[in-house]
Amino acid sequence: FSGLFTQQTNFDLNRGMVVFSVRDLDDELRPVGMYLVLNYIWNRVRFNPHKRILIVDEAWFMMQHEDSAKFVYSIAKRCRKYFLGLTVITQDVEDFLNSQYGRSVITNSSMQVLLKQSPAAVDLLADVFNLTDGEKLWLLEAGVGEGLFFAGTNHVAIKVVASYNEDRLITTDPHQLLEIQEGEAMMEANSQAAEAAFAESEAPIPGVPTEPTATEDAAVETSPSVNQTPPTETPSA
Repeated sequence: FSGLFTQQTNFDLNRGMVVFSVRDLDDELRPVGMYLVLNYIWNRVRFNPHKRILIVDEAWFMMQHEDSAKFVYSIAKRCRKYFLGLTVITQDVEDFLNSQYGRSVITNSSMQVLLKQSPAAVDLLADVFNLTDGEKLWLLEAGVGEGLFFAGTNHVAIKVVASYNEDRLITTDPHQLLEIQEGEAMMEANSQAAEAAFAESEAPIPGVPTEPTATEDAAVETSPSVNQTPPTETPSA
């Protein structure tokens, strides 16, 4: 796998938004890929500090190994010195709580958001976040986009409602993705049919004279006229 990581860098962090995807890496390579990406970003941030935000999705990959978990923790502790904001996202917060470094990342966060949780994890979360019985019940029965928002010692229930365009952009529901693909294919087919019908309507009909265009009219007006000499009369004797 060395060929994956021995190539010349071909991207620029000075753009407004840069996304590093490790989706196509094998499972055993994803922690390595995420570590290399984060290390590169961290070095650039330290040597060229200005306001940025770093979002690490599927961060539980980094919690699988102590070295990578420790690296994420070090970024969380030091990023503010370099005008960097850090957001970590994981589907199962229990992966963070089972790591001493992951637990430290959570407790050092200024804000946290918890969405629907499983019964196996909610008791552990209650100890870490000081949840009441009502908040535990809310997390167990929460719907899509519902959860708890933590800012300091304040807890509040939230419901996130995505707009139509946001929903189409971020959805991972396979049924919805299939509907989107079918809709785009239908729109493309309708567009091609409309273009073909328009081209057919512009085609000349056999046996029907077409009206001269403006270019043809100009050509007729500028063409030289033919002088016809009237017949001469011969005088009679």
